[in-house]
Amino acid sequence: MAHSAMSGNGTTAGDDPLQTAVWRLRSRACWSDAAALLLPDNPAAALQRASLLVERCLYTEQGWEEAEDALRTAEALAHSDDERGAAACERGYLAYAATLLAVRDRADEARAALGRAAALIPPGAPQRALLDFRRGLLAENLTRSPQAARAAYRRAHAGATAQSDPLLLSFTWRHLAGLALREGELAEARHGFAESLRIREELGYLVGTAPALVSLADTETEPEAARLREEARRLFRLLGGVPTWLARQLAPAPPAATA
Repeated sequence: MAHSAMSGNGTTAGDDPLQTAVWRLRSRACWSDAAALLLPDNPAAALQRASLLVERCLYTEQGWEEAEDALRTAEALAHSDDERGAAACERGYLAYAATLLAVRDRADEARAALGRAAALIPPGAPQRALLDFRRGLLAENLTRSPQAARAAYRRAHAGATAQSDPLLLSFTWRHLAGLALREGELAEARHGFAESLRIREELGYLVGTAPALVSLADTETEPEAARLREEARRLFRLLGGVPTWLARQLAPAPPAATA
């Protein structure tokens, strides 16, 4: 399962108190509370609020109408190419999430919106790394093109490194590792998943830690794999069953049949 990456707001010591509060709520799966702290009276705040609510959709499979409303507000307030491009990136991501979670097939809308964002956000711009990552998600999960996905993830990884965006790096490590695992490159996959988990634990990104634990467990042998999955179950319960799609991966294995 793919999931969200947004720029690492509130993750560094120099961030202002509002961004720190938003980050703490977001990292604990309290997206509505985080969004409530932001007044959508300017393009940046409106976009960040929409981003939080779009992310909530992907993790909880709920709140689609509220995310749509917030996104329309952000689109209405956007005036510069950068602002319009960032809003289009969120539009494409919301459409991607709806398609991925089988809420409604919006794949064409996702492609069109991310293509529009690419036309507005030039290479090297701060928002470009996140856009590249999301285009990678589309290639991997909707187009089923792992080669295109890998190229996009690598561009995003380089951009996140250049911009010192650790949260986005945790996502690029994770998805590059996922592609490596599919190809049987176990050592490469284990390294990528371990890096992703390390970053998320250092940032205190609780809502993304359980999925990272499960992914790393898939590359480990027992008893380490079982320990990692049990820790993921503990965090999953702590956060009230979020992300919802992780429940299927954490379900206990059925008992072995006996004669």
